[in-house]
Amino acid sequence: MTEKAVFMEVFDNFPKYHMKILLGNFNAKVGRENIFKPTIGNESLHQDNNDNVVIIVNFVTSKNLVVKSTMFLHRNTHKYTWTSPDGNNHKQIYHILIDRRWHSSVLDVRSFRGAECGNDQYLVVAKVRESLEVSKQTIQKFDGERFNLENLKDLEVRKQYQIEIIKGLQL
Repeated sequence: MTEKAVFMEVFDNFPKYHMKILLGNFNAKVGRENIFKPTIGNESLHQDNNDNVVIIVNFVTSKNLVVKSTMFLHRNTHKYTWTSPDGNNHKQIYHILIDRRWHSSVLDVRSFRGAECGNDQYLVVAKVRESLEVSKQTIQKFDGERFNLENLKDLEVRKQYQIEIIKGLQL
């Protein structure tokens, strides 16, 4: 089994409704072609694609993902993730992919040139917001009757209530 097949099998075995985020060096120069805009975005560093884009676009579309690293407006210095040893060539080849249904959870993606990640690579950071759901089992509906505050006007009822509150606080 090839690496790609193993990767696809592992990805397919993840739970359907969990947020899946893929990060990595896909070695793909994603361009700004109109046909890919819903999946790729319009803020790529590159105008044209390289050959690896076909692989990433096929994977992204088949798994209902989006490439979030090319969807945020930043200066080019915050887009490139790799620089050639001579410092003349810059590429955006590290990408962040996320499920289309969760894509609004990624608030920003950019690279940081100052972080030590190697001599020619830059740290790519994503700001992610996740909202947690409360299980329906933990929510209990009030089935009892409402409090009758009029009863607290009675001196005996008020004293009994105070005694019950004190007992409850001592436990």
